[in-house]
Amino acid sequence: GLSARRLPAADLVVSAGGETMVANVAAARHLGAANIFCGSLRKMAPEHFSLVISSYARHAHLPRHVVAIKPNVMDPDALGRPRAVPRLGADNPPARAGLLIGGNSGLFHYEAADWDRLLAFAEALSAAWGTRWLVSTSRRTPDGVADRIAALAERSDMVARFVDYRTAGPGTLREIFAEVDMVVCTEDSSTMISEAISARLPVIGVSPARHAFKPEEAEYRATLTGENWCRSLPIADLTVERFAQALGEIRPMAENHMDRLAAVLRARLPGLFSDAP
Repeated sequence: GLSARRLPAADLVVSAGGETMVANVAAARHLGAANIFCGSLRKMAPEHFSLVISSYARHAHLPRHVVAIKPNVMDPDALGRPRAVPRLGADNPPARAGLLIGGNSGLFHYEAADWDRLLAFAEALSAAWGTRWLVSTSRRTPDGVADRIAALAERSDMVARFVDYRTAGPGTLREIFAEVDMVVCTEDSSTMISEAISARLPVIGVSPARHAFKPEEAEYRATLTGENWCRSLPIADLTVERFAQALGEIRPMAENHMDRLAAVLRARLPGLFSDAP
């Protein structure tokens, strides 16, 4: 439905998502512009693009690919996040922690026992460390789980804030990231984990007993863990002691992920930058 005659002049075409690839290439050719695609190319040849931004280490050797954390708009500097985050743990517990709750998705399936254990752990950590939780649900969170958290927030001061997705809608994570010292996130959401890491926060992902990752996603999570930006724990094995050990191993991202990506783009596509050598 796009008309080539109506395309505005542009130096760069950017898109993400498999359904945008052909339109991306067509627009770039028509405009004589550079083009960037974010994601996996599937059956399209990389030669159709000036640069491909991938989140998978297996693409690092390809000449037109750049490997980066999944692009997102979370700006840690705008959030006021510090660049140097002290090591957290039992000796230096987080005063406030985010708890981001997803739900069933793809290869992830939560049983009632998983939610019971996760909420019991949140209470145990508050009792042991005095940590208060800022909790946010998502569009996938079961109503019964959201109702339990709402009731917990009313009867206990361990919940400093509850953001109910059913009434708040999307776009509230910035507010939570600006206030917390670290984040616990259910691992069904790669987006939430990537955004929390990009906000320069220590992140611990928690997973139900019934879960699996697709091969590329497992590779991506291994990269995040290998950088020591996050750790992963099964919900069934959550204890204050194991949590403290995992938290102490994390070294949050120190830079702004947007600056990191911008530096790569400047090096790879200097023609787009008026001050490039």
